[in-house]
Amino acid sequence: MVQIMERYIHELSDWPRFRWDHEVLAKPLAAVRHNQGRLIGRMEGLGFQLRDEAVLQSLTEEVLKSSEIEGEKLDREQVRSSIARRLGMDIGALAPTDRNVEGVVEMMLDATQNYRAPVTDERLFGWHAALFPTGRSGMTRITVGAWRTGESGPMQVVSGPIGREHVHFEAPAADRVPAEMRTFLAWFNTTDSIDPVVFAAVAHLWLVTIHPFEDGNGRIARAIADMALARSEGTPRRFYSMSSQIQVDRKAYYETLERTQKGDLDISGWIAWFLECLDRAFRSAETILASVLRKARFWDAHAGEALNDRQRLVINRLLNGFEGKLTSSKYAALAKCSQDTAARDIEDLSRKGMLARDPTGGRSTSYSLIASAADALEVVARWTLAHADKAAWDGSEGPSLEERRVRTERIQAIGRELQQLARDSNAPPTYEDFETRLRALHKLGLFPEERLVSAVTQAVQRIASS
Repeated sequence: MVQIMERYIHELSDWPRFRWDHEVLAKPLAAVRHNQGRLIGRMEGLGFQLRDEAVLQSLTEEVLKSSEIEGEKLDREQVRSSIARRLGMDIGALAPTDRNVEGVVEMMLDATQNYRAPVTDERLFGWHAALFPTGRSGMTRITVGAWRTGESGPMQVVSGPIGREHVHFEAPAADRVPAEMRTFLAWFNTTDSIDPVVFAAVAHLWLVTIHPFEDGNGRIARAIADMALARSEGTPRRFYSMSSQIQVDRKAYYETLERTQKGDLDISGWIAWFLECLDRAFRSAETILASVLRKARFWDAHAGEALNDRQRLVINRLLNGFEGKLTSSKYAALAKCSQDTAARDIEDLSRKGMLARDPTGGRSTSYSLIASAADALEVVARWTLAHADKAAWDGSEGPSLEERRVRTERIQAIGRELQQLARDSNAPPTYEDFETRLRALHKLGLFPEERLVSAVTQAVQRIASS
């Protein structure tokens, strides 16, 4: 008799008795736990307001990226406003939010803020209903707030065009789901002897393998993992985004899941990948911290400036990660004002060294935020590179082609030096660094706009006086 090998992990006779190699995972687990504690300690050491801003940014990224993994792009300001409103944070004017945004935020906050509460069928059904407020996934009506049924056939993860589909995974039959979820929830709600971070990795894999819902399983599995990580840290405050890192490593995420779900019950490979991804998420949290500090320093530097509500709103949007270039029409749309009012506001912000016009002009005129000396230098560098062939010449006779080429190359080299100064994270630029390159540009007949030069001067002076 030929024995047919079982195809998926949930079809194995000893499912779900997972196992892993403790010795192989001991070192990476120790490193992750160390970095986790270090990050939490640093963030908790921030002032109350900065800590809240870090939490808000981290949760915003988590909601956005968990949805992006599934191909759904949410509006950043809507997500941010919804989280701030639910957590009672004052961030000024709140953007109106769609029902689907509110649902995703509601699920994520319930998972992370109420992490100690047991997970029940009804709680998961509530999460699922929040994800699909219209009862549809796209154009398709689905079963919402309940386990999936067998009416729509096998639950498969499929890619490829119609007629040439590739089945990556097939979940347990629908009639198995209630019993499978009873087993999972009994385990999840019981204090386990395994490390809490490993627990999060196992929970993620286990739930996404059961695939208990018609849609939304990935987002709910990531929320379950976030809940387990909150338990491991003993705090509802989130200072990093696991989903952001999974989105970056999306291909490896799906490949590792598929390989594990088609393997045996030794899930060491999955746990190792989860730990590596989590460790990268901790390191990426430095970006969130830098953004929070950058925002705080900006407003500290401009504490004495008289700004209207429109200007504050737009500047905060830029500081929060505005996508694309700021133009007068985008300013008008954000601030809900006329084009003329937007132009006056931008002109005022430019005079105050908060905005700088980008090198391109005309109808495509755009503006960059000057939140640091590096920002100001970057704008001057871009202006220099864009105008490298427009240097002034002395004398009545024009330059030869060779002379023009040599001078253009020398100006471009200075422009690249300015960019390097702006992007050097090891040391902030000094005015002496800038003045040396500025004098060299003047000798070559190129004179950057006075407003740009003034923006660099003001930004560097703020560093020197801080």
